[in-house]
Amino acid sequence: MSGYHHVLIVLSVTLSTIFNDNIYLIEALNNGFSVELIHRDSPKSPFYNSSETQIERMNNAIHRSINRVKHFYPKEEGAYYEVIQAPISNINGEFLMKYSIGTPSFDVMAVADTGSDLIWLQCQPCEKCYNHTDPIFDPSKSKSYKNTPCSSQACRLIKNNSCTKDNIESKCQYKVSYRDKSVSSGDVAFETLSLGTNVTNFHARFDRIIFGCGHNNRGIFLPKSTGIVGLGNGATSLISQLGALIDNKFSYCLAPEPNIPSLLNFGEKAVVSGSGTVSIPLASSRSPTYYYLTLKGMTVAGKRVDFETKVAPIDKFTGNIIIDSGSTLSLLPIDFYNRLESLVASQIKSERVTDPKLLRPPLKLCYKSSASTLKAPPITVHFAGADIVLNQPNTFFKFGDGLMCFNFNPSNDISIYGNIAQLDFLIGIDRQTKIVFFKPTKCKKL
Repeated sequence: MSGYHHVLIVLSVTLSTIFNDNIYLIEALNNGFSVELIHRDSPKSPFYNSSETQIERMNNAIHRSINRVKHFYPKEEGAYYEVIQAPISNINGEFLMKYSIGTPSFDVMAVADTGSDLIWLQCQPCEKCYNHTDPIFDPSKSKSYKNTPCSSQACRLIKNNSCTKDNIESKCQYKVSYRDKSVSSGDVAFETLSLGTNVTNFHARFDRIIFGCGHNNRGIFLPKSTGIVGLGNGATSLISQLGALIDNKFSYCLAPEPNIPSLLNFGEKAVVSGSGTVSIPLASSRSPTYYYLTLKGMTVAGKRVDFETKVAPIDKFTGNIIIDSGSTLSLLPIDFYNRLESLVASQIKSERVTDPKLLRPPLKLCYKSSASTLKAPPITVHFAGADIVLNQPNTFFKFGDGLMCFNFNPSNDISIYGNIAQLDFLIGIDRQTKIVFFKPTKCKKL
């Protein structure tokens, strides 16, 4: 198996719904809908590179994870974690999303991420834009485009908003700054956004979606990506804006092979139930964007390592690990990781690799072995509310020929439950009840 999961969400859309200025949906889809997820390294992906080796692909994936976590960091040394909006760039964007915007419709390819909220894309006129290989959206050619007034609730939902006057009309402005010094700024507007897929025979159009029309965008962005689609928990994310329509539910199932499509589900189709399903409460946190869980510990071969932090949670904030489909690796505090690694290593008989020339970027626990000969022990992950058993495909990945490496790695910053650990689990997030559901599932059979 490939051992990691980068996906392209292929969407196209058409059923009309209406938002008023208070961003309420007045019509709902009773049966929900699904869209196809395509692995970043699938031949169907625009990023597919047939000349890349397995080691090169894994190197790229790990570098994206390492750079991504730089943006989930403590406010100061020894302080409780206070995260900011995660940046998206060519080194850490794990999803792409194709959708349509405007009337007539304009196709957009954008980075989609559960660690961001605001939807934004490059727009004409481009005062300063990063290099982009496809045409750029021109709002003057769309009949459904409408700038957002500064007095509107939509404007108040935008972080770091500001106002400018264009002739008589005041216009709401946004600015998003990322830790890698990438920046996007421009007009906050309403537009028609279209989603759907021929694979699932569903097409829908959603009116008055809030988005950022970026006229000034610079930094490290994908040249094949037009912007960002936020799928986070904040008020301006696509998930939040479709909240009533999808009953505040979405789910996904990540298949282990890049050539096997996965599914992203909304509404009734996102319900996770049946034999083997466990429920874990979403934990409270200081960040409205991220989906947090509370990790209690892990057990290997009957021996448990308790998750302990030197910093006590402040007030009601109990979350200590982010569930993030955009990160390849899972990251844990150094002390906890060291104790876990010791238990795992004691159960594996294969030859351990210590040559740093083979492990770039540095990986802590690797073996000269194939997936069939490694024989890694199961790891029981103890979350507040339920336990999840991870088998070898969730704990070790193929780094190269004859080389298997541990998915979990140490971090000085923040804990992340990445997408290798999520492979072949149907994972549903119900934002109404604040519960995350896990069900062991062969995703390729869905």
